[in-house]
Amino acid sequence: MTDQELTNLRHSLAHLLAASVLEIMPDAKLGVGPTIEHGFYYDFLLPRPLTPQDLPKIEKGMRKRIGQNLGFERKELSEVQAKELFAKQPFKLELIHDLVTKGTTVFDELENTNGKPNATITSYTTGSFVDLCRGGHVNSTKDIPADAFKLTHIAGAYWRGSEDNQMLQRVYGVAFATKAELDAYLKMQEEAKKRDHRKLGQDLDLFTFSDSVGKGLPLLTPRGSVIRRELERYTVDTELNHGYQHVYTPPLAKTDLYKTSGHYPYYKDTMYPVMKVDDDELILRPMTCPHHFMLYKDKPRSYRDLPLRIAELSPQFRYEKSGELTGLMRVRMFTLADAHIFVTPEGAEKEIANVLKLIDEMNQTLGLKKGVDYRYRLSLGDRTDSTKYHKDDAAWEKAEAILRKVLKAQKTPFFEARNEAAFYGPKIDVQVKKVNGQEETAFTVQYDFVMPERFNLEYVGKDGKMHRPIVIHRASIGCLERTIAFLIEHYAGELPLWLSPIQVAIIPVGLKHEKACQKLGAELREAGLRVDVFTADQSVGKSIRTAEKMKSPYMLVIGDKEVKSPKLHVRERGKEKLRLVAKKTFIAEILKKIQTKAKK
Repeated sequence: MTDQELTNLRHSLAHLLAASVLEIMPDAKLGVGPTIEHGFYYDFLLPRPLTPQDLPKIEKGMRKRIGQNLGFERKELSEVQAKELFAKQPFKLELIHDLVTKGTTVFDELENTNGKPNATITSYTTGSFVDLCRGGHVNSTKDIPADAFKLTHIAGAYWRGSEDNQMLQRVYGVAFATKAELDAYLKMQEEAKKRDHRKLGQDLDLFTFSDSVGKGLPLLTPRGSVIRRELERYTVDTELNHGYQHVYTPPLAKTDLYKTSGHYPYYKDTMYPVMKVDDDELILRPMTCPHHFMLYKDKPRSYRDLPLRIAELSPQFRYEKSGELTGLMRVRMFTLADAHIFVTPEGAEKEIANVLKLIDEMNQTLGLKKGVDYRYRLSLGDRTDSTKYHKDDAAWEKAEAILRKVLKAQKTPFFEARNEAAFYGPKIDVQVKKVNGQEETAFTVQYDFVMPERFNLEYVGKDGKMHRPIVIHRASIGCLERTIAFLIEHYAGELPLWLSPIQVAIIPVGLKHEKACQKLGAELREAGLRVDVFTADQSVGKSIRTAEKMKSPYMLVIGDKEVKSPKLHVRERGKEKLRLVAKKTFIAEILKKIQTKAKK
């Protein structure tokens, strides 16, 4: 089945979903029902809230229609005909009005005829159900495999995505060409639930949220802070080894700085309100680049100074709508492993290649495989959209060609996407595959030929004249909060030894063994290990289960034999068989694993 055929199948199921809901609740008001990745949904305003128990009934109605061999009959309508046909459907009437007056809407259900008024209005009839729709359907319901779709869940959704509009009920479904594909997808989703970083983050005591602090503002516990601290140390040390100079800059700035950069008109809806301080207007920064530009401009620069690589673990602030906040994945304050490379135009290609090598090196250390866990997207601009993108066709062509050349030269798995660039230049997006199969942009490498002009960035060239540098914006491991979330899910909470909050759990058999456990714990801490020494106020079995639940990489149970022996009985995570090893050997082994950042 082709991608288009699968899209048509899913879109057809959205119609059957709406028809089935209308059969159960004839007073339902229909919103929209587009296809999405892996499936479809439909929005409704209903006389009562739907429950999970309703979904099997709705599915039954859909399968009944599949068995009736119903066609999808297309009909062109005049404005008057359309309004009469959907007179009792206010949301459809709104869409019809938009189509007639604007020639288009934001929804796939309507015919888009290049934005010209009086565009064609079409409906599709399936049995007794009729919907406003631009099409893309199977020929007949018999072409839909009845065992290859499933309604998954119900959620709230504002009409047209605006919090100012009514809240509707959205029913989600998934659909595939075969039952085997559906079963594989559902199995993957079950595994994703087990690995959900929000659940594991609570179970492992890594982070929490407080209404008193605010939505989207995570609080890392001592255990969660260990993971972040290790990532910070690794990032800074690795970047210093690659020739970066780390700096600290303030997390706020004058609004004028972002007006100069051009960020303000593009990002003002996701920036926090301006603060009046004395005679200044200050704002929490949504990005760090203007701060680093000011460091560059602090003194005259020569071609001998370039490339200049300025890096920072940078706190940034962006307003995300409440409904879009997701654990550590999407927050309102985050820390980006940010950097800006100031380079001559001739040196840009080499620097971008070095950045991609750095990203691959760091991802490999984190246990992520290129082409499996992540790939690259070349995000291009749209020459015709001068409101979104800086107008300089020649510069865009050159920049995109350089990024494409680097990606091809490194034999890096990538794909291209139109209209996804930054307003100041094309970029390479690092696309990480999550455990639920979805792909998400983790961070970017951006080629910037606009900001140097806006900030009058210059350097003295070999010819003694002033020249403009190119700026490469890049992150190495992205946003620390999001990276922690990715890693929790990737490893199902069983983080590599060097990232584990507690590396060794020491468990006494009884009260008389506690002193020996404390002594051993002190010795291991002195060697540089993170240790949790249990007390004997619960059974050994319960302590072992607790340590297993907290995903401790190593457990040492100390009883009479262990107190008298120079050797330790080591219980390793994921292995049932205990290992008898000399204490010095165990410490040396574990320190080597930490030093080499072993994956297991």
